[in-house]
Amino acid sequence: MNVYIVIAIAVSIAVGFKTKYNIGLFAMTFAYLIGCFGLGLKPSAVIALWPIGTFFVIFSVGLFYNFATVNGTMDKIASHMLYTTRNFPDFLPLVIYLASVIVAAMGAGFFAVMAVFVPMTMILCRRAHQNRLVGAMAVNWGALSGANLMTSGSGVIFQGLLVENGYSDVAFVYGIPIFLVTVIYPIVMLLGYILIRRITSSGKSEKLIVEKPQPFDAKQKQTLFLILLTIVIVLLFPILHLLFPANSFITMINAHVDIGLICIIMSVISLFLHLGNQKEVVEKVPWNTIIMICGMGMLIKVAIKAGLIRIIGQWIGTNIPVFWLPMGIALIAGVMSFFSSTLSVVAPSLFPVVAAMCAANPALNPAILFASVVCGAQSSNMSPFSSGGSMIQGYCENDDERNWLFPRQIFIGVPVCMISASVSCLIMSILAR
Repeated sequence: MNVYIVIAIAVSIAVGFKTKYNIGLFAMTFAYLIGCFGLGLKPSAVIALWPIGTFFVIFSVGLFYNFATVNGTMDKIASHMLYTTRNFPDFLPLVIYLASVIVAAMGAGFFAVMAVFVPMTMILCRRAHQNRLVGAMAVNWGALSGANLMTSGSGVIFQGLLVENGYSDVAFVYGIPIFLVTVIYPIVMLLGYILIRRITSSGKSEKLIVEKPQPFDAKQKQTLFLILLTIVIVLLFPILHLLFPANSFITMINAHVDIGLICIIMSVISLFLHLGNQKEVVEKVPWNTIIMICGMGMLIKVAIKAGLIRIIGQWIGTNIPVFWLPMGIALIAGVMSFFSSTLSVVAPSLFPVVAAMCAANPALNPAILFASVVCGAQSSNMSPFSSGGSMIQGYCENDDERNWLFPRQIFIGVPVCMISASVSCLIMSILAR
């Protein structure tokens, strides 16, 4: 039965990639066929495998942050940041990265940030005589790592997966190393690139020509306030609980703080403040992402019931030494993500593997291993066959630029990202000892 499940996962990914249809739909089909006719589950039991917690979090967070997208707040933030740093063209890749991180962390989400920043980055790199591949990598890194913030799109998804795998009490805390490692290592890489470029005098620095953006209007200021208030509420009490674990009041409040429900409240407030059109905001909810993640989640739960995840976890734990485990997991996740999505395929597949390994060997550090999964999976996102790389291809100015980038994404971007991410996971593991 486990062989059929592996084939089902592979077929779901392959057919979805080939046809451009949602992978989650194929995964749900196989979950029903294998679950009911292979494992003898009742249809109601298969339907109950739908990860309702993950669904609600993605829906509610996406709904709230869509107000900022609809009323132009996110675009305005990006424009102001680029204008402020226009006099430092040598640091353009780092500026683009930090701007992408901040906008993504404020809830714009990976795809929205890529859609806004990639076309702008290509233009700016041409004007500043900067390498377009490096600019594209900076946007991709920034959009991914910013969205990994515990209160942002990908961050809440990872926390939902942690809850699904039995880590509900520490889901937020385990989200911290995921965010930190994916934010820090790109900064080191970009600073190294800037240093080498200045030493070798590659390219001529010119002041960037960026139009001065208009100031935030009243609705955009109100939207910014609600976003910052949400971030403060969601971050404050978990941090206070870490500092004062014996305080019963803080413990009680922290136990009832839920980002999904808070975002629903903020969405209601946004509607009454007329910060965006309800129909447009609802339409922009990432329904495709929800179907992909939840559909694949159902198939992965079928795999768990069949014992496949336990077998994979035992194989990895037996064949990879503990010291090299973070790097090994990062590389495995990177290879898996070359043709598939981190959120809908790799993380839902490998998080249960890590949970099984840690249950079998309590000496392992689950926080480090979960972070290694995400860091490794996102490192190959530059591939033209993956979500980030394909968007970069789609936003190229013309076929010449597209053809120039394609082989460089595969043979330079992906190896550089995967190696640096894997080494970072190893360093993170050493520092955590």
